[in-house]
Amino acid sequence: MYRTMAEGGKDAELQKNLLHQHEEKHFMAGEIVRDIIMGVSDGLTVPFALAAGLSGANAPSSIILTAGLAEVAAGAISMGLGGYLAAKSEADHYFREQKREEDEIIKLPDTEAAEVAEILAQYGLEPHEYGPVVNALRQKPQAWLEFMMKFELGLEKPDPKRALQSALTIAIAYIVGGIAPLLPYMFIPIASKATLASVGLTLVALLFFGYTKAHFTGNKPFQSALQTALVGAIASAAAYGMAKAVA
Repeated sequence: MYRTMAEGGKDAELQKNLLHQHEEKHFMAGEIVRDIIMGVSDGLTVPFALAAGLSGANAPSSIILTAGLAEVAAGAISMGLGGYLAAKSEADHYFREQKREEDEIIKLPDTEAAEVAEILAQYGLEPHEYGPVVNALRQKPQAWLEFMMKFELGLEKPDPKRALQSALTIAIAYIVGGIAPLLPYMFIPIASKATLASVGLTLVALLFFGYTKAHFTGNKPFQSALQTALVGAIASAAAYGMAKAVA
């Protein structure tokens, strides 16, 4: 028996209600978190290693602080610019591939339709099941293009604000991370004492950062905290040892 339009409408309304009741909770700010992690991790370790190295060379607190702040400024600009260029390159790549795919849909529609069928067949669909989908997409060029971009090329349309957002996020995160190892040098004039305070403060910051990072990445919190602190400790120890050897 054929279903009436009223029955179809009721089914659509039922599906809508079910979707509303079942709200999946997915973390949607992955790119921002990635930028923050990148900025803070480098901000904590690089100025920390620089300060430790200068301390190993017996530099006074004022010199260490000046050099550290200069590095934080330069690092924030460099990291931010790198994030901007990376996001811009991803966007440029997406639109180049989109133009190429659009041309292929216009010039080689049968070939592209066969590729759609092949993609759907990989999900276990039979020809009589994916055939109507292929035909429907051929009637909707924009949907067809978006399907090919996502399922054939694995590309998501980039946010036009992504490049600038990435640059600012990484730069600010780098500054926030970079200030922590330098704080003791702002208040303690004796370099050796300031270095000990910097080591303690930075290790605590690394442990906290590693623990917090695990919350967003799904890793084990304590393991992540220890790994992050270990990387920072190795970097600073290497810089301090090299400076001592040269001085």
